[in-house]
Amino acid sequence: MPHIAVIGAGITGVTTAYALLERGYSVTVIDRQRYAGMETSFANGGQLSASNAEVWNHWSTLLKGMKWMLRRDAPLLMNPRPTWHKYAWLAEFVSNIANYRDNTVETTRLAIAARKHLLAIAERENIDFDHVQRGILHFYWDRPSFQHALKVNSMLVEGGLDRRPVTAQEVKSIEPTLHGDFHGGFYTPSDSTGDIHKFTFGLAKACERRGARFVFDATVNRIARDGVFCIGYTSGGASSEPGDQIVEADGIVVCAGSASRHFAAMLGDRVNVYPVKGYSITVHLDDERSRNAAPWVSLLDDRAKIVTSRLGEGRFRVAGTAEFNGMNRDIRDDRVRPLVDWTRMLFPGVDTNRVVPWAGLRPMMPNMMPRVGKGRQPGVFYNTGHGHLGWTLSAATAQMVAETISGEFRTDAAIAA
Repeated sequence: MPHIAVIGAGITGVTTAYALLERGYSVTVIDRQRYAGMETSFANGGQLSASNAEVWNHWSTLLKGMKWMLRRDAPLLMNPRPTWHKYAWLAEFVSNIANYRDNTVETTRLAIAARKHLLAIAERENIDFDHVQRGILHFYWDRPSFQHALKVNSMLVEGGLDRRPVTAQEVKSIEPTLHGDFHGGFYTPSDSTGDIHKFTFGLAKACERRGARFVFDATVNRIARDGVFCIGYTSGGASSEPGDQIVEADGIVVCAGSASRHFAAMLGDRVNVYPVKGYSITVHLDDERSRNAAPWVSLLDDRAKIVTSRLGEGRFRVAGTAEFNGMNRDIRDDRVRPLVDWTRMLFPGVDTNRVVPWAGLRPMMPNMMPRVGKGRQPGVFYNTGHGHLGWTLSAATAQMVAETISGEFRTDAAIAA
């Protein structure tokens, strides 16, 4: 069977490696970190959320972005400093507003399919990832936002999702720990949550058991082709000598998150991924009062654009915000503070004495749809650009790209025969 190199050991790279191994391929995964799932797949919001499949290509997103531009604590923040990539990406984003409905419906269908694959993998490989199956509750503070959500809900239902409106009283009964005066909400019982890092790390170990090779601490600096692909990398690991080393492969899958644009350019393709930074805090529930005061049902506050997940008995993940600021990975206090304040306001019984902040770069395409499929060159493939839904969609897109790879290599084999 052909040897496939996967660039990136985040959730999309590892699920892609697993899908290829299931089909009998020899697989090598290359990543610049020391372990799997150490970048955007480290501490996200935790939601496996078909209910959050609405794409952002809507005029209301642009209006909110302009309104919030001068607020450092805004849910959506854009650094106004001009860069060609940022403004070209935004122009393409606007051009895809016409596809808002179709892309939302298609993303919903993809998310529902991905759920089945991911849960089947977890059961088959016995991966513990703090999975909580208590649904996701979206809540709204006022009537206009709820009315907009009704329109969005019709698209999600068209995509096959079981999601229903609930009253303010039902919001409180679904999650009794939640404090606030709400207009109403929507509840999706089939959605769930889990620790993306634990899943990615566990699946990487399962891939190794199935024969995959992982090359960590490896910075890819060149890709050439001489019959096979020669992927040159510099290794900085403590257990290996630094220097230029090579992985040879019959095919390449780029699953490198926000770095995918760079690797695509090396391979002669344009993959217009932009890094949109998101923040999270992990609140450690060190006392019984905090554990009882933190929610088990996963939440999304539409006004603040904040999501939550309960990760076992002792951790509460709160995540949100979108920041257009290039490849900047700084963890800023003025962006983390609103997450802490929100937690204190809505869950006053939770002690925020021990909070761990984090920031990651969501790899977003201008149409908010993942880039899955072939590149220009034979043997080049992409599974990247999932934006805020990498955890939700990856298990399905991994199957899609693996099928595309199988189709190309079957065709090549038939021609050779």
